[in-house]
Amino acid sequence: MKRLSGPQKTVALTLGTVIFMGAMAWASVPFYSWFCRVTGFGGVTGVAEAGSDVILDETIKIRFDASTDKDMPWSFKPMQKQMEMRIGETGMAFYEAYNPTDRVIAGTASYNVAPYEAGGFFSKIECFCFTEQVLQPGERVEMPVTFYVDPEIVEDRDAKFVHVITLSYTFYETDLPTTEEQAALDQPKSTDVN
Repeated sequence: MKRLSGPQKTVALTLGTVIFMGAMAWASVPFYSWFCRVTGFGGVTGVAEAGSDVILDETIKIRFDASTDKDMPWSFKPMQKQMEMRIGETGMAFYEAYNPTDRVIAGTASYNVAPYEAGGFFSKIECFCFTEQVLQPGERVEMPVTFYVDPEIVEDRDAKFVHVITLSYTFYETDLPTTEEQAALDQPKSTDVN
């Protein structure tokens, strides 16, 4: 087997490093997403099929926050600023979205929980953020989120000191689903007749 010369060895090592770093960058996004879902790191919440079987006498405050991406024309806000509930109790909060434009707009909400150490203990049962939302021109909707704070939070080394959790959502405009696009195109155009 022929040995590589100095310049050839340098090129091979550089190319190998570039390929390795590209593969690591590609794999880092799904790995980080999985890590956050499993650990609650970065304020990612859990998802539950049903509420908690255990409800403690201790209470916790939940604050609600809302924003939109700079390119999203909707108005979006929580319908309550905060609620106090027992740990393990199932709560329901509502957010309001309004499409002030004259076109159909689809949106998807991203979310997080602060402080980050509480993320793994905040479980959503139902949420508007699980699916894309489509609002017609001038449509205003109330969107619920059903959740609970896992009683195991009181046993966690860091999270047991959390007394207030903030649930934040940001809405981003997304492409209309194919059926909505067609429906928007099929709507008759209004014309001004003077």
